[in-house]
Amino acid sequence: MSPYFELSNMTNENSNIQNLIAMTAITEIEQSVNRIDLEAKVKQMYKDVAEHPEKKYHFEMGRALAERLGYDPKTLDQIPSGAIDSFAGVGYFFGLANIQPGQHVVDLGSGSGMDVFYASQQTGSTGSVVGIDMTDAQLQKATQLKAGLDDHINFHHGYIEQLPIIANSMDVVISNGVINLSSDKRKVFEEAARVLKPGGKLAISDIVSEKQLPESIACNSTYWAACIGGAMQVDQYLQLITDAQMDVIQVVNNPYAFISKGAMGATQNYGIKSISVLAIKK
Repeated sequence: MSPYFELSNMTNENSNIQNLIAMTAITEIEQSVNRIDLEAKVKQMYKDVAEHPEKKYHFEMGRALAERLGYDPKTLDQIPSGAIDSFAGVGYFFGLANIQPGQHVVDLGSGSGMDVFYASQQTGSTGSVVGIDMTDAQLQKATQLKAGLDDHINFHHGYIEQLPIIANSMDVVISNGVINLSSDKRKVFEEAARVLKPGGKLAISDIVSEKQLPESIACNSTYWAACIGGAMQVDQYLQLITDAQMDVIQVVNNPYAFISKGAMGATQNYGIKSISVLAIKK
């Protein structure tokens, strides 16, 4: 069976009621997470990723991962190797994004900048790519790697729930394995829609689950920082995108797997997986 599939319209009244109940439960879980503790643990995790990419984490990193996910080796050759070393993405969405020369792109949770540098190869100097991240160590590394490169690449400190970008200014919003880390995913998608031009694209890869996670996992900030606890059930995740006035066009299942025993166990028990999504702002 092809990993590409079209989404059907969910117009059944019972389905709508079930979705409402499920979304209410998700909201309660997100509110139960200690957001201050979560932010601290996420920042520490990705500070380590930036400064010590050679260490072992719950997730794979680096060029071998990128190529297996679908990144073009020749394009990777044009990107600073330090950004690739700290790449901790979970999928390849550039085929869905189809970024064109001259377009303006923002990366939500840009880390050390690999996807920003990759996108800049497609926008060219007539376009622009900006990376937004809340982790100082990641921003510092990305900015150092950018030194000497074109001015159409920029990195800024910020939160994906409150983007420092004016409305209706972006052609494409991208993100790779980051939105699952947010405790307010609804706000993230609302912000993505706000900054996109009408007809603009949301092209992202992220971690979701096939089953609802128990509170013992979903309310644990350590599991969230490891990209496990924040995995929302896939239909609820896609519903949030729709609620933000974007049409979900395509969903792709990615060849991605966690590497630690604990993460692999959660994957088996709850169907935690990686997907890429293309959506268009109405």
